[in-house]
Amino acid sequence: MPTKIINVSIMITVLVLAFLSFGTMAHGVDDSTRAFLEQNQGVQFVPFIYIGAKHMITGYDHILFLIGVIFFLYRSKDVLLYVTMFTIGHSTTLLLGVLSDIQINAYVIDAIIGFSVIYKGFDNLGGFKRCFNYQPNTQWAVLIFGLFHGFGLATKLQEFQLPEDGLLTNLIAFNIGVELGQFLALAVILIAINAWRKLPSFQRFSTFTNGALISAGLMLVGFQLTGYIIN
Repeated sequence: MPTKIINVSIMITVLVLAFLSFGTMAHGVDDSTRAFLEQNQGVQFVPFIYIGAKHMITGYDHILFLIGVIFFLYRSKDVLLYVTMFTIGHSTTLLLGVLSDIQINAYVIDAIIGFSVIYKGFDNLGGFKRCFNYQPNTQWAVLIFGLFHGFGLATKLQEFQLPEDGLLTNLIAFNIGVELGQFLALAVILIAINAWRKLPSFQRFSTFTNGALISAGLMLVGFQLTGYIIN
């Protein structure tokens, strides 16, 4: 009975994350945060840390990708390596995108981020070896997709045309917040996955879980491309 309950809980969690992404459009900003960003003046270090952390924790596309990245990582040093690659990627393009004012359509970027979720679920299922007899370099893939995830963060901040006064400091604070949010999310994910790995159902239901990641990614891509066409 406990095993069945855990399995059902994991299924529901993945599906809920997928559907919630529709309501929040993955990079949504609530009204209070929007008001703060639009009225912000000068250095606001602590508020930007909070906004960055909240954005990562509620960024379901980021969370789904991270679930895929660490799903089959059993050693702490491997988790650290892949998370570091992802962090380098999104930190670089977050700062570069805003400071250099690199304008990229938000729908296109979010569709690519959704594709990153599809990619990781497909990779975890051994799809590349089975279908193409080829295995892409997973570390480079995480780094490259991390770059797109960073642009996703940058495009959202660019919408508010933040003032130049204190911009770099605020961006650094925002990025620190993103890392803190990522750390908290990863801690919860790792605890859940490590507990699940001790059960005989892990291998049996891992296929379903990664299939659910692919489905969630497809919904994200479809939703964002629809938004791009309509707007």
